[in-house]
Order: sequence, then structure tokens, then C-alpha cells
Amino acid sequence: MQQYLQNKKGLVQGVFDKVFDKYDLMNDFMSFGIHRVWKNDLMFWMNPGTNKILLDVACGTGDLAKLFHDKTKNLNNTICIDPNEGMINIGKKKLRKYKNIKWIIGSAENLPLENETCDYYTISFGLRNTRNLDKTLSEAYRVLKPGGRFLCLEFSKIQNSNLDFAYKNYSKLIPYLGKFIVGDKKPYEYLVKSIENFINQEELIELLKNNNFQNCSYRNLSGGIVAIHSGWKL
Repeated sequence: MQQYLQNKKGLVQGVFDKVFDKYDLMNDFMSFGIHRVWKNDLMFWMNPGTNKILLDVACGTGDLAKLFHDKTKNLNNTICIDPNEGMINIGKKKLRKYKNIKWIIGSAENLPLENETCDYYTISFGLRNTRNLDKTLSEAYRVLKPGGRFLCLEFSKIQNSNLDFAYKNYSKLIPYLGKFIVGDKKPYEYLVKSIENFINQEELIELLKNNNFQNCSYRNLSGGIVAIHSGWKL
């Protein structure tokens, strides 16, 4: 499934080239810090064991990797993949005390990994930025071991009409917040459009099933502002 905005040449790469150095700061401002609660919820639902390998795709600066290692007392290994070199470099500095994290520059649609490499695959606010959802999900399935689990945290569709109205009006302010903090509102105009254009919760469940995942389910957080989707390779 192709995504229109994301297939505009150089658009997504250009967006993150402009914001990577203030990415964490802007996330805290935009979500009032709640994105950290959402990521904790994903890790709680994962409930990872020890001696496992996590692949975190579109890893940003490594928030999920940190949570994963803290929750498992640093007894696991993580592969962090992101297409943006600046983001990777910040993540390396931020998590330099964690020696069992491998950082790779790469894309979700063409993962530089062998088949059946990982026990968990996570993608947090990154699926929406891929060019082809089916290709991304098929790659996720390929690199997971049998019994492995896919978990995606992504902006979704709000269920309550009053909350939806309030959120849409707040979203109109996000580009101006970006202008104030980052110095450029265009990346955040893209952000708002990409959220508006992204598929809903049930449509993503169908895509997961179409790409061979089983026992697929989702949980809405904050009224559906975001959702966590889960699927298993069985």
C-alpha cells in the first residue's frame, strides 16, 4: 500500500534532516510529555523476557531501546535502525552507557538483516512515514523469528467526536509551535497531514493479517489519538 505524501521525492528525509537535533524536545512540547507514557504502555504490553533481541525500526534517538533495556536489566540486545544519520548519532550519545545496542542507518522497507533475526519488532511513530506499508510489514514479518511479535505505536483515529474536534484544532497550532522551537513550520505541516491521511485502526489490522501476522489486536490510548497494534509470527 503506497502512501502519497511519503512518496514525494526527498520529502520525509528532508523533514527529519531539519528537525533531528530538536526531535526529543519537540516531541515533549507537542504531546506535553505524554509520548513517554505511550511508549511505556507499549513496553508494558510487550512484557519482554531476557536473552531476547529487539529490532526497533525508525528508532529516532532510542527511547524504546532504553525502556527495553531498563525493563530487562540490560540483559537483552537491541538493533536500532533509522534512515536519519543525525538521529542515530544523537541516540548513540544519549545511550552510550548501553553496550548491547547496535545502531544501523537503514529503511523499514529494506532491512539489512537476515531472515528470522529478532524476537520483537517495534516501530514507534514511524510506520506513518514509510513509503509502502505492505513492504514495511512484510519486512517486519521476514526478520522476526517464529513466535516473534510485532508492536507498532502510531497516531490513529480518535473515537470521541468532542476529543476529535479539540485535537484537530490543537493540530492547527503544531506548525507554529515548530516554527518557534525548530525555526521551521514546514516539517510540522507535513506531520499534521501525515496523521490526517494515515489509515485507521481496523485498516491496519487488515494489513497485518494480509502480511501473515496472526492474533492481531490493538489498544487505543488517549481516546485513539494513538494506538498500539500487535501481531505475531506463528
